[in-house]
Amino acid sequence: MPGPFAVTLIIPAYREGNRLPGLLDGLVGEALAAPAPAAEIIIVDDGSGAPDIEHERAATRKAAARLEDAGSAHRVRLLEAPENRGKGAAIRTGWSCADPAATWLGFLDADGAVSARETWRLVRMLESSAEIDVLAGARVLMAGRAIRRSLVRHLQGRVFATLAERAFQLGFYDTQCGLKLVRAALLRPLLPLLREDRWLLDLEMLVLLRRAGARFREEPIDWSDPGGSKMVPGLDALRMAVGLWRLRRRLI
Repeated sequence: MPGPFAVTLIIPAYREGNRLPGLLDGLVGEALAAPAPAAEIIIVDDGSGAPDIEHERAATRKAAARLEDAGSAHRVRLLEAPENRGKGAAIRTGWSCADPAATWLGFLDADGAVSARETWRLVRMLESSAEIDVLAGARVLMAGRAIRRSLVRHLQGRVFATLAERAFQLGFYDTQCGLKLVRAALLRPLLPLLREDRWLLDLEMLVLLRRAGARFREEPIDWSDPGGSKMVPGLDALRMAVGLWRLRRRLI
């Protein structure tokens, strides 16, 4: 792989054969439309199996070819985990294979809820972010931003955010938004300490970064629920509550 890259962006993918191709097309199109820090995009398939993995392979080959044909400094590749372990485990796998010279490490959810345009908007912000260490998307409904999600999902998210804030006092509005970029010099020493395999990796990482003195910025973004969520209403809320309790016991 050519390099060095300024940013390594991990996309954890589990059964995303239908949605990932569109996201990659958008990411490549936006990357070629305007200058941006050189980025490697690593898709980590989390044990999807056929036919999803075949779609992901084809989409990755197409995206990689477009970037190479254009002479772009950006690159994209696919890693395949042998079994499903969860979003957090997939992200950690990707980071372990990232360009060691990358200045920033991040991740983006594969469902397309955060658009390619918004993703690159935040990546481009890194060039003028000398005073921050964590740039995180936030689903905040405010002037100039559009948030589209169901009332049930919104309420569930706000309940979790309230519990997380009471547990860890991070001062974060939205710990679980699926786009985060972290200064690699701060994150790399913490990677061996990360244990969460699923949704709580976001929160675990933020807690450890806060302890390390990281400077946070939440950036309001456009966000749209693409449908097809793998979450189970009620059951997953209970799982996350139990996980939050266990995480607090471990970290506090």
